[in-house]
Amino acid sequence: MRIKKGDTIKKIAGKDRGKEGKVIRVLPREGKIVVEKMNIVQKHSKPRRQGERGQRVEIFAPFDASNVMVICPSCGKATRIGYISTENKKTRICKKCKKEF
Repeated sequence: MRIKKGDTIKKIAGKDRGKEGKVIRVLPREGKIVVEKMNIVQKHSKPRRQGERGQRVEIFAPFDASNVMVICPSCGKATRIGYISTENKKTRICKKCKKEF
């Protein structure tokens, strides 16, 4: 998976199309990611103690990683990711400005 935790991404498909956010969690086996302030769903929780009320909690649900593009830190554009290998290192590069990140 080309997207890593901490990357800034832009959503290109779905209900949050056009929004930007930071990746909180990556689920490579499912091919999904969790991004802050995107794909917000409400989860209903039961009261755990007597006298406590049930509530609705908003959580960030995972969505497919193919619906996002990574924003390059140097040029600031949504771009695809390429790889370049130098000696013992494999680094990611921006396909638009060709800089490593």
